[in-house]
Amino acid sequence: MALNLHPKPVYLLPTSMEITLKRHMRRTPIHILSHKLSASRVSLLQRCCNGRRLSVVHAVKEEQMQSSATIESQTSETNPSSSKLVLVVGGTGGVGQLIVASLLQRKIKSRLLLRDPAKAKSLFGVHDENVLKIWKGDTRNPGDLDPTIFEGVTHIICCTGTTAFPSRRWEGDNTPERVDWEGVRNLVSALPQNVQRFVLVSSVGVTKFNALPWSIMNLFGVLKFKKMGEDFIQKSGLPFTIIRAGRLTGGPYTSYDLNTLLKATAGKRRAVVVRQGDKLIGEVSRLVVAEACMQALDIEFTEGQIYEINSIEGEGPGEDPEKWRELFKAAETN
Repeated sequence: MALNLHPKPVYLLPTSMEITLKRHMRRTPIHILSHKLSASRVSLLQRCCNGRRLSVVHAVKEEQMQSSATIESQTSETNPSSSKLVLVVGGTGGVGQLIVASLLQRKIKSRLLLRDPAKAKSLFGVHDENVLKIWKGDTRNPGDLDPTIFEGVTHIICCTGTTAFPSRRWEGDNTPERVDWEGVRNLVSALPQNVQRFVLVSSVGVTKFNALPWSIMNLFGVLKFKKMGEDFIQKSGLPFTIIRAGRLTGGPYTSYDLNTLLKATAGKRRAVVVRQGDKLIGEVSRLVVAEACMQALDIEFTEGQIYEINSIEGEGPGEDPEKWRELFKAAETN
């Protein structure tokens, strides 16, 4: 976008993208970034980061998701669901831990593949392996992906990721190329062909990473590498659903335990917007993304589809499968 009042175009970032960019720029001085970028991109980055500093709200209010009667009813169930065995990859991240909490709450048998099993135990506690089994592994290393990890697995949710701009999370070669491309490629290549559904959490804007304003977010390749991961899944022959999230809000809840996770809500942003065609710009609660992944596991017509998702103020679908079916179906007709 450009303003004609200026002799040269002035590109305006969507508010959510501007917040994300400024947050990373406060952490990483421009002179540190400049050695990896061309002079023109450094100049563009500097222009986009001028102006007042913005704060980002990292946590949402905690309240009961359901009435105490409903919770008692659900927790009284003793037999885990035998219809699915769900493997979560990236289960201690902001979205992943909410997915794992939801699986445990719904008595769905689960496995976790992650680098730090101790972190998972601190979040979710210790469970019988028939309920939750934890495997240590790193998708960046093909040798870690032992076939026994996937034995009996029917569904997979992959919500791995890193930051778009250099940060402490990049330490240990945890870059977008290694995580969003190589990690996803290695994981998909290791899976048996009888998996019933592979759900990937990706990002809005991946089809537009060469165009402004998305090229700002893609200065270090995060959108490009996410798109490469998406493409590899689509060509793999596995039944897939891709959830492209807007800028994530709410959480992450990494300092809390399972009881706190089960009480997390999306605050006032419970209404959900689902579209296709990579047209959305905005924000989405991590809780909404987690629930979208859960619902996509069982809605048959989401197979082979890619959806973009945002959340806005208003009443949302919660965990109601019929309301989620309506949202996904409406996205295909818009």
